[in-house]
Amino acid sequence: MDEELLTIGAFAARVRLSAKALRLYDRLGLLVPAHVDAASGYRYYSASQTGRARLVALLRQLDMPLARVTEVVEADGAEAADRLAAYWAEVETRVAGQRTLADYLRARLSGRSSEMYERFEVGTVEMPEQVVISETRHILAGELPAWIGASLTRLETAAGDCGGVTGAPFVVYHAEVSTESDGPAESCVPVADEAAARAWAEARGRAWETRVRVEPARRLAYTRITKAQVAHPQILAAFEAVEQWIAAQGLEQAGPCREVYFADWEASGPDDAVCDVAFPVS
Repeated sequence: MDEELLTIGAFAARVRLSAKALRLYDRLGLLVPAHVDAASGYRYYSASQTGRARLVALLRQLDMPLARVTEVVEADGAEAADRLAAYWAEVETRVAGQRTLADYLRARLSGRSSEMYERFEVGTVEMPEQVVISETRHILAGELPAWIGASLTRLETAAGDCGGVTGAPFVVYHAEVSTESDGPAESCVPVADEAAARAWAEARGRAWETRVRVEPARRLAYTRITKAQVAHPQILAAFEAVEQWIAAQGLEQAGPCREVYFADWEASGPDDAVCDVAFPVS
């Protein structure tokens, strides 16, 4: 048996993994030695484990988390390939976002922010008083897009019991939402019947963190953006452009910023206008 097995040092050299990594993979059940000496505790590996070990090493070079590595190596054939493809698609999406963020930050750091802001046309609009049903959540930036879609869908469905939708849904940011700050954010849908809305909120508010409130008449400074520009960090440039415009006009911000979604998101293309980025002003 000694001739058929490799010490942990010899096996580590063969598969290009450190002995420390092999001990970790043993504890996790990812790469268990073929034999452990009962007296000394020494680990021995079979030559037949070389393929699995090298696969683990290659997957780790993709910065794949160990839990995902386990899923891939435990799968067979096409399923393993599909799991790897799904992981890599996530990586490419993340890197694309990071590349865009890096471009945005380079523009800011090099003093070219004004060029970004000039791409946005800013104006004002008078908004009437509105009764809204809303859902509030402390949430981080990574979870925000999914929550916005889900919460607005819930509220628009509920609006049927509140006299119907009377205006474009919007999201108010009562504090910063980022990778480290969790807001809160508030999804809002204007409705027609305040009494019916309050009855609905009384029945469901505790479970959904919902409420009914009257949004006062406001003057909004806003810029209109496309579906592609809603993505982070492009949307940050839109918010900053409106802030710069407000300061240049000698106006003051009179409330938290918001996104007003006036178009059918699913039916819109990347270049279609879907959202107003806005600040109340006085």
